[in-house]
Amino acid sequence: MEGLSNEANGLLEQLRKALEDVAPQGRFAIAYSGGLDSRFLSHASKLLGFTPTLLHVTGSHVGGNEEEGYRWARENGFEIRTLELDPLNVPEVHDGTKYRCYGCKKAVFTALLKEAGDLPLCDGTNHTDGEAGVWRPGMIALKELGIHSPLAVAELGKPEIHRLAAETGMERPDQLPEPCLLTRFPYGMTPTEPVLQRLKKAEEAIRKTLEAEGMEAMTYRLRIVSEGHPEIHFDLATWTHLTDREKSVIREAVVKTDPEFFSNISLRGMEKLSGYFDRVSGIV
Repeated sequence: MEGLSNEANGLLEQLRKALEDVAPQGRFAIAYSGGLDSRFLSHASKLLGFTPTLLHVTGSHVGGNEEEGYRWARENGFEIRTLELDPLNVPEVHDGTKYRCYGCKKAVFTALLKEAGDLPLCDGTNHTDGEAGVWRPGMIALKELGIHSPLAVAELGKPEIHRLAAETGMERPDQLPEPCLLTRFPYGMTPTEPVLQRLKKAEEAIRKTLEAEGMEAMTYRLRIVSEGHPEIHFDLATWTHLTDREKSVIREAVVKTDPEFFSNISLRGMEKLSGYFDRVSGIV
């Protein structure tokens, strides 16, 4: 493509070949969360001349700003369909087993396959998602169901996606991850809709507080580390730059959403933010 670096064109060509193998007629469906990876797959495939249909699953387990994902899709001319799904009765999810992501993905993508009909279904799994030492049982479900992951096939990892998104003009190429709210519970704990709603409302309060205070978007996770003990976790780079006042403002924003539930919430930094419950439970 004109105006792009040789590296960018080479990476996009790899993605084109991966998409042509999946959708030689040019049409396919994308499991669209509104996160960076599924947005980039939508954006890049359209640039490459494909016509993706975006399928979004909503429910109490979905974190992040869904309205922002809808807005981006509509403003960029994508067809988007919404499916409402409640995974809380999936056995692995209800029981909080280490295979909860497997059970959830199996339920979600079974529904998405039905909605996709004759269209091949792709997801936003990237090349670095399958790295060693990371527990991702949901990827087993994707493989069992025959879901296509063109970003992974094209060997595009998170660094390449960030660079390509920026170079090709995609809005918010530095978008931070906002993982599923079911990952905020320790293994063995049953997630409930009221608690999920509290977590979602509190994270929305954090986002609004950061904007109101003129603070940059930051990487954090609001977790229930054990029964009655919520914590906000930050990566160390963020934690070391937060002032005592900023920590207090963030904590107060969360407590205000539900003073009783979050009364004893604490904040801390950690070297690695993702996979916390996998590490403390000894899975990895």
